[in-house]
Amino acid sequence: MGSLATLDASAAVGLPASAKTLFDAKHKKKVSFEDISKAIGRDEVATAALFYGSAKASEDDIRHLAEFLEIDQSTLDAQMGGFPDRGRGIEMPPREPLVYRLYEIVQNYGYAYKAVLNEKFGDGIMSAIAFSSHVEKEVDKDGVTWVNISLRGKWLPFTRF
Repeated sequence: MGSLATLDASAAVGLPASAKTLFDAKHKKKVSFEDISKAIGRDEVATAALFYGSAKASEDDIRHLAEFLEIDQSTLDAQMGGFPDRGRGIEMPPREPLVYRLYEIVQNYGYAYKAVLNEKFGDGIMSAIAFSSHVEKEVDKDGVTWVNISLRGKWLPFTRF
């Protein structure tokens, strides 16, 4: 198993203040995103998105995070109570190797996905708002480790005007 995710100081520049608060508490408590997600009732990818400020935290999210991570709730209310500023925390194209590989998948297969989706659903887009994602670790019969990432987005057909 890998080590627990921490906040890279060089990436913190474009992130909200809550990122440092949350990652510091996560590190102090020595818990994974999976542990936190179970405690707050969210998927682990959605939980990580809260840490990076790319998802809006509900009042319940803030309360549960404060309780589980032992953070003063008023601090989290002040830091997470507004609206997210999505997309600022990442440079394009990304230089971090794992994030770049995800970007590379879209570069190499984006139009193939588009063609197949258009054939199956018609003219439209997959929502990144009405959206969920899940990450699973898979080990095959030969002991080779694989990553399985699912993306689930509501289909939004384009309309004529």
